[in-house]
Order: sequence, then structure tokens, then C-alpha cells
Amino acid sequence: MANFGGHAIPGSFFLFLGFWLTVKHTLQHHWRTQSRPKARQVTPPLFRKLDYTEGGFQIFGSFVGIMVEQFVVDGPHARLYDAENKSWVKLMNWQHGTMYLFFGISGIALVAGTASKQVPAGVDRLALSLALFVEGFLFHFHNRPPLDAHVHSLLLFAVFSASASTMLEVFKRDNVVLELLRAGLFFLQGSWFYQIGFVLYPPSGPKWDLTLHDNMMFVTMCFCWHLAVALLLVAGISSAVWVLVKRFSGRKQDMEIGMRITSESSSQKALLEEWDEE
Repeated sequence: MANFGGHAIPGSFFLFLGFWLTVKHTLQHHWRTQSRPKARQVTPPLFRKLDYTEGGFQIFGSFVGIMVEQFVVDGPHARLYDAENKSWVKLMNWQHGTMYLFFGISGIALVAGTASKQVPAGVDRLALSLALFVEGFLFHFHNRPPLDAHVHSLLLFAVFSASASTMLEVFKRDNVVLELLRAGLFFLQGSWFYQIGFVLYPPSGPKWDLTLHDNMMFVTMCFCWHLAVALLLVAGISSAVWVLVKRFSGRKQDMEIGMRITSESSSQKALLEEWDEE
């Protein structure tokens, strides 16, 4: 992650995941509130496919992340300790690879929980909460200059908040507020990863002074702006999805009513014709 691209990759991962979760949980909330009680006992095939896709994306993304961290030009190339120099080899890359590993485990838990009823409910949320905790835990022990340490400490607020809210979902399932909060915190993580990349490794323009206190004040305020944008994104996307689903379901109901009226009128015509013949 010692470059702009290294922060853009996880940033894109979390932004996409935030969008995905917002759409998925809005659809699930609509289904839970609009369907009949008996229908809610069976998970629709669409949601199972969405969970499979999400779990597969996490597994694939984690694998790619681990490979990139290990086998970039200046990476450790699967070497943890250099016996000749008696020193550790690229520990930061190993830490980032460990973060990706736990998100891969979370994806495996999601796929397993979707595929088998033998897996206890909530294991997927528990694994995701643990992955987020490990991410924040390892970021906390990075050795950095003041501004570098500050932008990463702000990231910890989003990471640990997402871990806590996801842990609450283990005990309080199907709560749309917690689900959309997690999506919003993923948006926040994704956008803030990009912000860290622009601060520490600006693609163009002058470099930031990593020791200036005013810069620390600005990025703190900027973090609050990112939070506001993340919440607005969740509200906007979920509202758009809800409106689209309501329109689609309304048209479907109109079609069903029209088909019923047509069938009833045709049956009435058939009866009248039979009576005329008699």
C-alpha cells in the first residue's frame, strides 16, 4: 500500500461493497415488509444468488489482494524473515495480506452459511466483524509520521464502528438500520482510503507536510464530510431502489389484475354463448 494505487484498490473494494450492500439490504427489507408471513420463511432464490456472489467476490478480492501484496516488484515474495540479515521482510505487506486473509474467511463463511442450513445463523456476520476488527487492530500498530498516523487513526473510527455494528447483527438479525449503517461505513472506508492516497501519495501537485498541525485539523474536518457523503449515498441509493421496486411491483400487480379481469370476462362470454345456444 506504499503508493496511491495501493490505497485505491481497497478503496474501490469497499466502495463497491457499500453500493452492493445498500441495494441488497433495501431489496431484502422490501421483501420482508411486503411479502406474506408464510412466504418469509423461505429465502427467495434471488437473495441466495446475491449472497453467493458477494461471498465469491470477497474470496476473489482477498486472493488478489494477498497476491498483490506478496508479489509486487518490491514485495516480500512469500519471505517472512531474512536469515542472512537477521531481519523481518516487508512486515507491512504481510500485515495487509493478513487483513485480506480474514476478509476471505468472511467470504467463505457467507458462502457456507448460504449453502448449508447446518451452519449456525450469524456466522457470516461474526466472521465479517472479526475481519474488520483485525483490519483496525493491524492498522493501529503501523509506525507512521504524525499526519500519516492521524489519517489512519481516523480510518479506525470507520473500521471499528463497522465491526461493532456487524457484531450487533449477529444477535439482531434482519435489522435494516444496522444493515444500512454497515453499508454506509463501508462507503466511508472506501472514500477515506482514496483520501489517504491523495494525502500521502498525491498523483499531482505539491506534497502534504506530514508534520503541520493545520493539515491534521483539515483532514479531521474532511473525515466528517466523507461521513456525510456516505450517509447521503446510502439514503439516495436505498430510496432509488425502493421507488424502482415499488413501481415494478405495482406494474406487476396491474398486469395480474388485468389478466384476472380478462379471464373473468372471457368466462362470462362463454357462459352467455352457452345459454344462447340452449
